[in-house]
Amino acid sequence: MTTTPGTGPAKVRLRHLQDAKDRGRPFSMLTAYDQFSAQAFEAAGIEVLLVGDSVGTTVLGHTSTTATTHQDMLTFTGAVARSVRRPLIVADLAFGTYETGPADAVRHGVELVRAGAEVVKLEGGQAVLPQVRALVDAGIPVMGHLGFTPQSVNSLSGHRVQGRDAAGADQLAENAVALAEAGVSAMVLELMPAAAAARITEVVPVPTIGIGAGPDCDGQVLVWQDMAGMSGFEGKFVKAFAHLRRDLQHAAEAYRAEVEGRQYPGPEHSFD
Repeated sequence: MTTTPGTGPAKVRLRHLQDAKDRGRPFSMLTAYDQFSAQAFEAAGIEVLLVGDSVGTTVLGHTSTTATTHQDMLTFTGAVARSVRRPLIVADLAFGTYETGPADAVRHGVELVRAGAEVVKLEGGQAVLPQVRALVDAGIPVMGHLGFTPQSVNSLSGHRVQGRDAAGADQLAENAVALAEAGVSAMVLELMPAAAAARITEVVPVPTIGIGAGPDCDGQVLVWQDMAGMSGFEGKFVKAFAHLRRDLQHAAEAYRAEVEGRQYPGPEHSFD
């Protein structure tokens, strides 16, 4: 990335992700839904922030991302976009906002861009090619999403690895090529064999971003609460780089104990 003296690192753009792929330099993406996590990730140098519809299951208490609404996405996208300067902001199109056709996809995509999104993400392959083309024609960059697609959790019969057999891997690769030809600027590959993701990464010209898709994707993404040990989720593809849930619990226990023991607030926390 280039730096202008006195201004800090340059804004991350899609061209920087493409350059990273071309140079073989992996890049990082994390979900973000609020001001403080977004600012912490920006300070850490995370290139891409995904305001995912996973906000429904990680923040709002839903059991599926299908419950996340378009208004939810507008609210949380705005919160993140207002809080940072450098990362590329990607926002999910919520379930039901694009499946009905290109016109709905563009309308909801425009509203996400107005909220602060710089790229919109949608799930699926051949079925959403008209939506991808319409969004791109409207000047809205698109990120695809293949493999396990959380909004299709019911039709996929749960959280299952996709493309384990040859036919499934071939279909994933075909869909990836079709998405690239339709104009996506990047794509997420979720829950698929590492070999299938490596094959897609090799054949498509745009950056791939893996989650449970092995080490050969151009970038990697995790839900931040999983990455930081906040959610308690211990899926095979997740590595917890901290223990925030434990630390937060310990902090709350210490606070409660000091309140009950009249140790907090002390004289140093009180006004004369």
